Amino acid sequence: MKIERLSQDKIRIFLTFDDLSERGIQKEEMWQEIPKVYDLFTEMMDQAYSELGFDATGPLAVEVFALPAQGMVVIVTRGKYDHHFGGLSEDDMPDEIYEMEVTLDESDKIVYVFQDFEVLIEASHMLKDLVDGAGTLYHYMDRWFLYLEPEELQSEKLPAVIAVLAEFGESSSVTEAMLDEYGKKIMPQQAIEVICSHFQRQH
Repeated sequence: MKIERLSQDKIRIFLTFDDLSERGIQKEEMWQEIPKVYDLFTEMMDQAYSELGFDATGPLAVEVFALPAQGMVVIVTRGKYDHHFGGLSEDDMPDEIYEMEVTLDESDKIVYVFQDFEVLIEASHMLKDLVDGAGTLYHYMDRWFLYLEPEELQSEKLPAVIAVLAEFGESSSVTEAMLDEYGKKIMPQQAIEVICSHFQRQH
């Protein structure tokens, strides 16, 4: 489980399929296993508090992005809440402190973000024989986003593609629409092939 702060009131949590199965939750059963999911959410909020000091009391908007190839991304946004809890100790707090508004979005798109273009070059050379040149490259918030359509990939090679992407980059929940609107499209198609033909790997 990986947790990062996006803003003062927003965090993003990335869960791999291993994270879910370790807690007895299968991807297909995600929404039937409400008690387990609630326990998992409590664990995520405890970890967010200990790692980032993110206090999850009050109303929360919870967006869940199911990414079939990678796992699950959960974005938690803290709303304004009544400060009548402010002076209470934890013992005085009600058990059901989480007031959640949950939205679920399933995406089969594959988006990975790279901090450094040199790392992306290295990853592209590793991917070249696996993906047949696919991909769209965006630049957004000083980072490089590689966007892949699953139909561009051979399904039997997908685990190997994800393994390479995860080694060099980070899975991202940023949508294509957001990248189109706010980012800059650097290579609209065949990005991996274009990178490999223009840039030599460093090692």
